[in-house]
Amino acid sequence: MTRSGSAATLYARLRDACASEWAAYTQHSFVLQLADGTLPEVCFRHYLIQDYLFLIHFARAYGLAAFKSETLDDIRRAAGGLSAIVDTEMDLHVGYCARWGLAEEDMAAAPEAPATMAYTRYVLERGLAGDLLDLQVALAPCIVGYAEIGRALAGDPATVRQGNPYDDWIAMYASEDYQNVAFDHVQQMDTLMRRRGSDGRLDALVRTFGEATQLEAEFWDMGLSAEDRG
Repeated sequence: MTRSGSAATLYARLRDACASEWAAYTQHSFVLQLADGTLPEVCFRHYLIQDYLFLIHFARAYGLAAFKSETLDDIRRAAGGLSAIVDTEMDLHVGYCARWGLAEEDMAAAPEAPATMAYTRYVLERGLAGDLLDLQVALAPCIVGYAEIGRALAGDPATVRQGNPYDDWIAMYASEDYQNVAFDHVQQMDTLMRRRGSDGRLDALVRTFGEATQLEAEFWDMGLSAEDRG
C-alpha cells in the first residue's frame, strides 16, 4: 500500500467514502487518452492554458492557507507552497507550454473556462468559510489526486510510454518529487485532523472532498470539450 493511500489516513477515508466520484475523476476519458496517447492535441493545449490560469488561483489558495494557519509550522508550509508555485512551478509550466506552442502572454490573456472558475473559487470559498483543514481537504483531489493518477499510469503496463506525446506529463506526476509533495499534503491533513477535527466533523469533510473531486472531473470534461469547438 502506498504512503498516501494508507488506510489510516484521513485522505484514504475521504477517498473511500467518495469512491464513485473518485473513479469518475481518476479514470476519466481524458486520463485514459493521456495514457494511450490518443488525446487530441487541441484538447491538451486547452487544458494547459486553463491549468496556467488554475495555478494563479492555486497560489492564492496557499496565501489563504498562510492566513488561516495557527502555527508557525503551518505558516511555513503555506509560504513554501506559495513560493514553489510562483517561483518554480509556474516557470516550469510556462516552459512546458512553450513546447506546445503556447506563449505565456496568450495564456494570461485567455478567458477562464467555467470549469476553471468553478473549482478554484470553490477551493477559496471553502478556505474562507472554514479553517485550514477545510481548505486542505478541498485541495486534496488536485494535489494528491494527480500523484495517484501519475503513479497509476506509470505503473500500468497498458500505458503507452514510447512515442506517447504525453509521456513527460505522466512522468512529471509520477516523479518522486511530486509524490513527496502529495505525501506531505496527506500528512498535514492528518495533523490538522488531530488538532482541529473529530469524527463528528467527518461528514462535512467527505462532502467537501466529494464536491471538489467532481469539480476536478469537470475540469477534464472541459479539456475534452475543446475538440467540439475545433
